[in-house]
Amino acid sequence: MALIAVAVLVGTLAIASLMVWTTLYRPAKAVERGRPVQLEVPKGASTTQIGALLAEAGVVPNAAMFRVQTRLAEADGQLRAGVYDLATGMPYDLVIDRLEKGPTIKYVTITIPEGWVAKRIADRLDKKAGIPRDEFLDLASSGAEEFATEHPYLKGAYRGSLEGYLFPKTYRLKEGTTAREAIEIMLDQFDKEIAQVDASAAEKAGFSLPELVTIASIIEREARIPKERRLVSSVIYNRLKRDMRLEICSTVGYVLPGNPFRLTVRQTRTPSPYNTYLHKGLTPGPISNPGLASLKAAAAPADTDFIFYVLTGKDGSQTYATNAADFAKAKRKSKEVFGK
Repeated sequence: MALIAVAVLVGTLAIASLMVWTTLYRPAKAVERGRPVQLEVPKGASTTQIGALLAEAGVVPNAAMFRVQTRLAEADGQLRAGVYDLATGMPYDLVIDRLEKGPTIKYVTITIPEGWVAKRIADRLDKKAGIPRDEFLDLASSGAEEFATEHPYLKGAYRGSLEGYLFPKTYRLKEGTTAREAIEIMLDQFDKEIAQVDASAAEKAGFSLPELVTIASIIEREARIPKERRLVSSVIYNRLKRDMRLEICSTVGYVLPGNPFRLTVRQTRTPSPYNTYLHKGLTPGPISNPGLASLKAAAAPADTDFIFYVLTGKDGSQTYATNAADFAKAKRKSKEVFGK
């Protein structure tokens, strides 16, 4: 009987030991030690939440042990919010010390909306991050060749412009980031995003990557409702296939002050290689910086026979047409809705 009791006790202790090991020592995931990790500790995050973030990123092996070590170091509740440059597999005491002292590098969070042009991006970077507007614009408008070695698609960009490749996203930039560094970050992000796009259909249609980006930049300016991106794309493809002028307002607006969305008849006669009312084919380069959805729409247009569209809904919806008569009817509806 005594032997049975001892066996039960040993078994219980073994199970308890296994539970303790699993809770406190078992790594959350297998990670490569020493890999750089940038991690944000949100304001108001508890030690438990911070431990979970660190373990998930591989900075510490185990979230529960991090909580224990934090209490032993009397640092519970003393960890500071902010963005930290850490590494995988760091000792608990070093991580706790870093988080107690607070971030040594400060970051600025900046959102670049889809469809913005380089000038607007330059204004925001200047205002929010202190990156000189003129310095950024000088590189963005004529410095493509300087970045072409790492980003070959920029070779031969029209007038050296980076328009179209400054990927719209929310970025976290270190204070003191230079114009060149900001551009490199955006171009690197473009590379990551374009890798997700299946461009086989566009290539089959004879479009190069720069031409695909140009189509996407037009879609970004023309489609106000996400589900219509591929419809706008189909109109562009269909008109180009028929050797028709695109006659798209936003291409002219790109070279006009204020970048207007709707044009007067006089404005459609503006002399510019970007004026698709005067010139056949695509514009010589992108007219905005498109997001991933527009890049995908440019690569895979809807299967339609549409060759016209016009804004007819105050929600941004457009009416599409396959012939001039239906297009004229849609334009009359647009005038009824918008009064011009």
